[in-house]
Amino acid sequence: MRQPNDLFRQAREQCPSQTTLAEPLSRQELAELVNSWIFQQTGDVVELDANYVGKLERGKIRWPCKLYRDAFRAVLHVQADGELGFYGQRRRSATVVDVDRQQFIRTAGAVMALPWLDLFAPNTPTPVPSKITPIEIEQIRSTAKVFSSWDNTHGGGLAREAVFAQLRWSARLLRADCDARLMPSLFTAVAELGKVAGFMAFDAYAHEDGRRAFRFALACAEQAKDWQLRANILTGLARQAVWLNEADAGLTYMELALVRHDRLTATERAMLHTVRARALAKMGRTQECLAAVGSADQAFAHAKPSEDPPWMAFYDHAQHHGDTGHALFDLSIRGRRTQAAQRLAYSVAHHGPTFARSRAISRTKLASLLMVTGDPRNAASIGLAALDSVGSLRSKRATDDLCELHRMAGAHHQIGAVRDLCDRIVEALANK
Repeated sequence: MRQPNDLFRQAREQCPSQTTLAEPLSRQELAELVNSWIFQQTGDVVELDANYVGKLERGKIRWPCKLYRDAFRAVLHVQADGELGFYGQRRRSATVVDVDRQQFIRTAGAVMALPWLDLFAPNTPTPVPSKITPIEIEQIRSTAKVFSSWDNTHGGGLAREAVFAQLRWSARLLRADCDARLMPSLFTAVAELGKVAGFMAFDAYAHEDGRRAFRFALACAEQAKDWQLRANILTGLARQAVWLNEADAGLTYMELALVRHDRLTATERAMLHTVRARALAKMGRTQECLAAVGSADQAFAHAKPSEDPPWMAFYDHAQHHGDTGHALFDLSIRGRRTQAAQRLAYSVAHHGPTFARSRAISRTKLASLLMVTGDPRNAASIGLAALDSVGSLRSKRATDDLCELHRMAGAHHQIGAVRDLCDRIVEALANK
């Protein structure tokens, strides 16, 4: 008898729907995501539908073509075909005893040839509790804090898959039995984790994953009527858009975030104005950018950390100077006299070790700025320090900033210190 492919179905159901809050990804949504992935990767147009996905889940198709398998792995965030219950005819006919003989009775030299990823596929998903209590909510919040701390210290590259696994499980809690009084707290906790997952994916340049996580988190925050978290998540979407040179979209996100800004703390308003300034700078709207930086400074002058929600703890003096320095950076590069260098230098000097990525990025930006507008030798010295900072990070954004520094240093290649910096950057990037 044909056996249903429960692993494939479970993988789909662990992904949140993009259209229906608290529901899993539908068969049709999955098919459309796969079609989109294949088009983006190959330019080929395919038309998988819910019926095809149903055949996979019923076990009627066990071994899709390689392109389809690649697409399903990417969309469902798994590494191996075995995690989705895919196998060919040869493997299907093997018994458990055959597997034991063929895979485990090996010499030591053959150990690394074993299909480890298949062995570690989660055959038994972690069960969702029958009823939500404050304990589960606090566990989600604690998970978000742990991953946020890791992200700030090491970058989003290494733990991104782990945080998405936690997010998929946490999203399933939204369909569990929960007292109405706890529902807002549950949605807020899941939104916090979704925001962290989105930013880690953004930092690792898994941009579509980041957008999906941010949007899911935004839907959860709005369901909870949490205006503060809603604004924070919109800021994440805006930062990603600005980074991708989609400044107009970033500005739109910030205008949405500033709706009912009277419900936000002074620190939150400062952050929103700062990210708005970064979008305006990218768009070349100089005077509006300067005005937004002024609004950010004015709001931050009234900041009271005791009034801020826990997730705003990162936005201290060092972060404010770094973010406003980044906004002014674009104006300075175009010849406008600003305080960008002073603000970035302050950020570098005052970021603590728990915000290693922020300090490294600000230091690299400062070196790039001075390479263009200041003393190239001083810039080279700062760049070498930045290079040492970035070396231990797994952050695509930090790596890209090094590439920018290398480009800007090209005009001063006749200077020995600058030439040495460029050589070091090339060597470091080769090892990334």
